[in-house]
Amino acid sequence: MNEALARPAVVSRISDLIGYTPLLELCRTETGSRLLLKLEMYNPTGSAKIRMARAMVDAAEQAGELRPGGRIIESTSGNTGLGLAVIAVERGYTFTAVVDNHAAADKLRGMKALGAELVYVVDDGTEELATAAREELAEDMARGQDNTIFTEQHNNPANGVGYFPVAHELHQALDGDIDVVIGAVGTGGMLCGTTRELRKLHPDFTTVGVEPKGSIAFGGPAHDYYQSGTGTPEGAEIGALVDFDLIDEGVKVGDVEAFATARAVARTGLLIGGSAGGVVHEALTRLPSLPPGSTMVALVNDGGEKYMDTVFNDEWMNAHNLIDPAIEHEIDEKITKLRRI
Repeated sequence: MNEALARPAVVSRISDLIGYTPLLELCRTETGSRLLLKLEMYNPTGSAKIRMARAMVDAAEQAGELRPGGRIIESTSGNTGLGLAVIAVERGYTFTAVVDNHAAADKLRGMKALGAELVYVVDDGTEELATAAREELAEDMARGQDNTIFTEQHNNPANGVGYFPVAHELHQALDGDIDVVIGAVGTGGMLCGTTRELRKLHPDFTTVGVEPKGSIAFGGPAHDYYQSGTGTPEGAEIGALVDFDLIDEGVKVGDVEAFATARAVARTGLLIGGSAGGVVHEALTRLPSLPPGSTMVALVNDGGEKYMDTVFNDEWMNAHNLIDPAIEHEIDEKITKLRRI
């Protein structure tokens, strides 16, 4: 049995459940090309980002920057914070999450339930994305404090290292049969970390990065967007982990299309998050034009359970002018045509 595809029957820590996430074939064309979803919601906290949360804490401990009883501070829209909250609980650290109200409410509730301290940078009820302000405050809070670290996910090399196991899981599960890897570009850690390691094992594949329209990693124009936990908003620096040499193509998907796709995928029985909807939308667009027999892997960073108040709430969607029935119907038809069970 491949080591990367199995874990002990019984574990003693929540973090021992990280990884080994499944692959689901969502669609297959008549020419045998298939779209596989790497379902990272099967990690603890329901997100890929606990992988890099553990790696960042490991690196800080190894460097002597974090010792027993220490404090971890991070600017987060939720999933990274949930991961750090779990690692902090296990290792006896205090965790402070610097947040804004752009984050999904369930992510904020989850961090608090896990014992995290939440520090807001904007007034209650203000939904604006405040990435730059969050990071500035997190850095200020950590500066000069003994046994305290700002993990700084956007520029922490350990972020990318945390996703190296994804490459090994994919390589072993598919025996190297991978033609395209497509994923969201936020910090860049997952897509670029996975690509960097996977190219050591299997160099001949294409990497496609997806960001929201309004994000600036692949150019402007900049404007507000509602896809949570991804992209680079105006005023924020593109993270050091976004390695353009590792991304063969960069594309943008709008909120309407991303959320319509998440809602359409839900009608197949699978709940995925809003930014994952953007990734799957682009993957579905590309799948029919791939060479026969191709395998495309979409990295699905989290599930949809945290977005019941937003993406899957008609009232919220209508209030933000994000529902387009025609687009949703088109995606439904595309998935139905390509889904072969």
